[in-house]
Amino acid sequence: MNTFELDNQYIAHTYGRAPVAFVSGKGSELFDEDGKRYIDLGTGIAVNAFGVSDDAWLAAVVRQASTLQHASNLYYTAPMARLAQLLCEKSGMKKVFFGNSGAEANEGAIKAARKYAHDKYGEERSTIVTLINSFHGRTIATLAATGQDAFHTHFGPFPEGFAYVPANDLAAMERQLDSVPCAAVMMELVQGEGGVCALDPEYVRGVEALCRARDVLLVIDEVQTGNGRTGRYFAYQLYGVTPDIVTTAKGIAGGLPMGAVLFGERTENVLEKGQHGSTFGGNPVCAAAGVSVVERIDDALLAEVRKKGEYIRAALEGTPHVKAVTGLGLMVGIETDKAAADVAAACRERGVIVLTAHDRVRLLPALNIPMPLLEEAIGILKEVLAA
Repeated sequence: MNTFELDNQYIAHTYGRAPVAFVSGKGSELFDEDGKRYIDLGTGIAVNAFGVSDDAWLAAVVRQASTLQHASNLYYTAPMARLAQLLCEKSGMKKVFFGNSGAEANEGAIKAARKYAHDKYGEERSTIVTLINSFHGRTIATLAATGQDAFHTHFGPFPEGFAYVPANDLAAMERQLDSVPCAAVMMELVQGEGGVCALDPEYVRGVEALCRARDVLLVIDEVQTGNGRTGRYFAYQLYGVTPDIVTTAKGIAGGLPMGAVLFGERTENVLEKGQHGSTFGGNPVCAAAGVSVVERIDDALLAEVRKKGEYIRAALEGTPHVKAVTGLGLMVGIETDKAAADVAAACRERGVIVLTAHDRVRLLPALNIPMPLLEEAIGILKEVLAA
């Protein structure tokens, strides 16, 4: 049997896969089983931060795998400690907990927020407020935190203690915070799975002020926006706010599974020994990969991310059938009067990989994608959109 047949027979049918089997790649180019070449504007959903088989990343992974692939969190390992240091230095946060995914990071943030509120105010102050159209993960708790009704079916009963308010409606947020005892507000600054919609900066700063006045924690979900994706290391740095907890994953380890919860000054000591844990979290190979990625996300690269994002927006302006271009940096959403799935399929046929999010085309290229490749891919995308 070929790859498609094996997958169909032996893998649970939880994905709507495109009819492509990738076997190799380098940088921002991918190759399938037939040798066809594709320009990658998806990076495994914002994961391959420096593209495929990046030399520095590969050397770090091979070096660590050849010495110690796993030790568990019963012991110390240097790559995990170094990665935590880098993340705190780049974010201004104080402590890090490592897990394996964005959903796991968000679970950790929910636990920590509720522990903070429980320790200060008692069990009743437990509600986590999130935004309508948000997406926070696929575990039972993070599905409950997700503000989309489509995810609140089939798997109930869902955990209680979550409330949802419209994005960019500060009055609605204030009413919610005053209606029930709340532990935290958790929000994405760009709603990725919800259509690549960036929140209004004035609204975000207003939410921070509401939280501070009520001693409600501000949790920023940077699973997709973090690690340079928006043109700053974290998106909250563009908004001028100071979160109490930040979650991140996806691009942090450049293609290996890792998630992280970053704790600020008020939350750094909330979780105590035995109250949270992960067997694989901070795995030495994943952490070494993370160090190789995070060390290279510097001011020069972030400036390039912003420049390339501006190029994409300018290039798409005025393209037939394009109604709007949203997002920040190299996290781009394209609202079009064509079906996003049809645009993605036509691009794929012509050798360009793009993604979709709700009714929008989504672009998440490597942070270091070479301009000639980006220009070639955007040219093809424009032709597909205009056809």
